[in-house]
Amino acid sequence: MAEFTLIIGNKNYSSWSLRGWLAARLAGIDFDEQLVRLSEPGSRDALLAHSPAGKVPVLEHGGRVVWDSLAIVEYLAERRPAAGLWPDPADARALARSIAAEMHSGFGALRRHMPMNLRKSLPGKGRGPGVEADILRIGAIWRDCRQRFGKRGPFLFGSASAADAMYAPVATRFRTYGVELDPVAADYVATVFAWPAFREWQTAALEEPWIIPEDEVD
Repeated sequence: MAEFTLIIGNKNYSSWSLRGWLAARLAGIDFDEQLVRLSEPGSRDALLAHSPAGKVPVLEHGGRVVWDSLAIVEYLAERRPAAGLWPDPADARALARSIAAEMHSGFGALRRHMPMNLRKSLPGKGRGPGVEADILRIGAIWRDCRQRFGKRGPFLFGSASAADAMYAPVATRFRTYGVELDPVAADYVATVFAWPAFREWQTAALEEPWIIPEDEVD
């Protein structure tokens, strides 16, 4: 039995689970993975058995329960400081935390109208109110990070970090919904899809047989 247990939802749809899972991979921890199928009878009760929020992801470790993807990132950064979940130097770290928090609390239109769906190709779909503004802001964030801190590698701050864990689901949305991107953003999406940790998740997602109808955009 591993030291950590990570409770997640359906890999095809659960963007917040993906964020916590990528953070766990970045931390280099040994963890057991427990998947709760979402939007089914009993799903809520199954999740409440792990955390009072009744949502994924949830990290269990040594009798502690940590829920919410950003809280999981911070907990793992404390437990595994050598893994470098947050980048160096301090100004890069400050920006990384800021954009991660912005992702955590914002971009509601993008999330609402473009739900994560790794199995689908839906170019031109999901263009609801507010989505274009979210796309433009995310593109500006990516360009700023790459220009200021991306010289040491292809991720937002050069090497893969918690900021990439937070924005990876957005990269999948841009590809699923065929969003036209500037060269910097397009290169970053390609970086996410080439990331071995993400590819492991994607492979498992594509093999899932379950459907969540409300997350299937027509």
